[in-house]
Amino acid sequence: MNSQEHLKDLGDEIGNGGEQITGKSMANLQSLLVYCSEAVSASDCSTAYELINKIRQHSSPKGDCFQRLAHYIANGLEARLGGIGSEIYHELISKHGSATEHLKAFCVYLSACPYLRASYYFANETIINISKDATKVHIIDFGINFGYQWPGYFERLSSLGTTQPKIRITGIDFPHKGFRPAKRVDETGRRLSEYAERFGVCFNYQGIASKWENIKIEDLKIHEDEIVIVNSLYSFRNLADETVVAVNCPREKVLSMIRKIKPCVFIHGIVNASYSTPFFPSRFKECLKSYLSFFDMCDTTMPRESEGRLLLERFVSPKLYNVIACEGTERVERAENYKKWQARNIRAGLVQLPVNSAIMKKVKKSVGELYHKEFFIDEDHKWLLMGWKGSISQALSTWKSHESDSESVD
Repeated sequence: MNSQEHLKDLGDEIGNGGEQITGKSMANLQSLLVYCSEAVSASDCSTAYELINKIRQHSSPKGDCFQRLAHYIANGLEARLGGIGSEIYHELISKHGSATEHLKAFCVYLSACPYLRASYYFANETIINISKDATKVHIIDFGINFGYQWPGYFERLSSLGTTQPKIRITGIDFPHKGFRPAKRVDETGRRLSEYAERFGVCFNYQGIASKWENIKIEDLKIHEDEIVIVNSLYSFRNLADETVVAVNCPREKVLSMIRKIKPCVFIHGIVNASYSTPFFPSRFKECLKSYLSFFDMCDTTMPRESEGRLLLERFVSPKLYNVIACEGTERVERAENYKKWQARNIRAGLVQLPVNSAIMKKVKKSVGELYHKEFFIDEDHKWLLMGWKGSISQALSTWKSHESDSESVD
């Protein structure tokens, strides 16, 4: 049987977008997606468009998990084929830019998935443990975004019933597109000031909107009498690696700066995936595998017709789109797995610290009680691992510089 007949048979064996697909039909749709990515990579436009049309016949943004994933992937492949990936990616990002919409999607994600709740608990308890005797704490947050982590930290501080340290947060993020590059990072600071006041926390904020590799230590205004903590949850994946910048790549420069800051602890959360490779066919397969886990989680924990689920998937889809449709400096989604990050951090002169056993125990207990049984928490090579149905999705670890006096975060 020649390839065209084989692809026609694959299309005939898949259910339409209104039916749930399982087993063989799901494997066939997955095969169509992989064949299509290979045709796109080879610039075989006629075959690629034919396959995209077949995929669209069997996908839907309101179908089951794989039909939804196939819908968004088909859009990405078509944009890549047309050379308009970057343009459409930025258009999608701008559509979901308001803080209100982000908060809605965040709340849906928090109720369905434990990753962020567990990450915030891990990070905030680590900070409290290491700074319990400090009078001044300076948290440098790379990738502060909307600052969702910190109201819970303020509340936790206020519940301790002890003399609270003065808290200073330097919120760092990438520049916002448009005439006000610091708009989001400054608005985050104003909101956090209101939360700190509500919980009676003495708080000061500095926002920096810049390419991270261009930031200098003096920009952070570190004082000698304060405990310094570096925090970054899931934003390092947006830094360019050596496949984009061969010498002094942003990832290496930022990690080197963190080492020179000599923080008491560097809290590092990463998206555990392997789609940083410049080779599109390999990247596509890794992306397909990674995002299928997310869409399957949504399918299991939320009704198909849920408006919250549709909103969450629309918010996540631009990231998927960026991996598939963009290249060069425009491809900002460059996740690496935790073992590669471990090697990268060690090369930068950082020393890994053990996972706090009490925090690990608490995270496991909370996830087991509050979330679906298919979520799991594990530990490997001093990383706290989180995932769904055996697939590791995110990982957390703590580090110090060689020059730091701190030996443990227990």
